[in-house]
Amino acid sequence: MALKTTHTSKDGVIVVRLSGAIYFGEESTALRVLVKELLDISRQIVLDLEDVTHIDSGGLGTLVSLHASARKVGGEIKLAQIGDHARELLQITRLMTLFEIFDTVEDAIASFKKAAAASS
Repeated sequence: MALKTTHTSKDGVIVVRLSGAIYFGEESTALRVLVKELLDISRQIVLDLEDVTHIDSGGLGTLVSLHASARKVGGEIKLAQIGDHARELLQITRLMTLFEIFDTVEDAIASFKKAAAASS
């Protein structure tokens, strides 16, 4: 199943909903281009992985690359609603410590506000 993306904005946070598989190749390239464009609009991005069915090693590399790209411009990418497959991959590869992961998109959005309030 090809990767499909949609995005919305809520309280200045862009939520990118992913559906399908994140594989090395066109899917991951398109996702990388999209997120880099969105980082020009907002430095706060949540990737909603609820409907992601599979991630290969190239897909994991893409997620790490997106994280690095966001940090480079002073932004942050958080993950929400990751499924069992994605959770297992992130645990095996020890990438759980790289990303902030939330049970819901709303919790991820709220975490940006909490971080902003704490730094004020």
